Amino acid sequence: MKILVAYYSLYGHVEKMAEAIKEGAEQVKGADVYLCRVPDTLPEDVLEKMGALDVQKSFAGIPICKVDDLAGADAIIFGTPTRFGNMCGQMRQFLDGTGGLWAKGALVGKVGSVFTSSATQHGGQESTILSFHITLLHHGMIVVGLPYSFAGQMRIDEITGGSPYGASTIAGGKGERMPSENELNAARFQGKHVAEITAKLIR
Repeated sequence: MKILVAYYSLYGHVEKMAEAIKEGAEQVKGADVYLCRVPDTLPEDVLEKMGALDVQKSFAGIPICKVDDLAGADAIIFGTPTRFGNMCGQMRQFLDGTGGLWAKGALVGKVGSVFTSSATQHGGQESTILSFHITLLHHGMIVVGLPYSFAGQMRIDEITGGSPYGASTIAGGKGERMPSENELNAARFQGKHVAEITAKLIR
């Protein structure tokens, strides 16, 4: 059972969540979980001006996603930062290159799931995940979210990401906040949940 975690991370918040997703999925027997990064579209000089170049270089050990990698997976968990209530441009460009897979029905029946980050609590996390689901449904994928059996999304004692649509984190206006333990637990739960459903479908 191959599970692919395909994500884009600019400052490392989504990357931390991706690692937690992987940890959760690996708890399920038979799950081989792989991380890959969606190709960047920003030149290095722009990344440097944004203060993100060193972070991007730290991801060097994680392979770059290829469109065909999606076809070889039984489940794909996508991670993207939020941009104006939608997925980032890097992820949109990557997905726009999957027309060949769509034409062949290569992703039909595969499990698809999404997690995200935004600068603020109300920065469009839910709309990002829900609008992402549209692409997965066009590919014929089986959409899986984060059920309320993960009780951490109902907490009111702290500001936290997480919704029935998927795990999420709040990065802060300057990227100063990394995922909390509750948000990482949401990601681990989602990864395990996706892997368990995928295992049932394969059986």
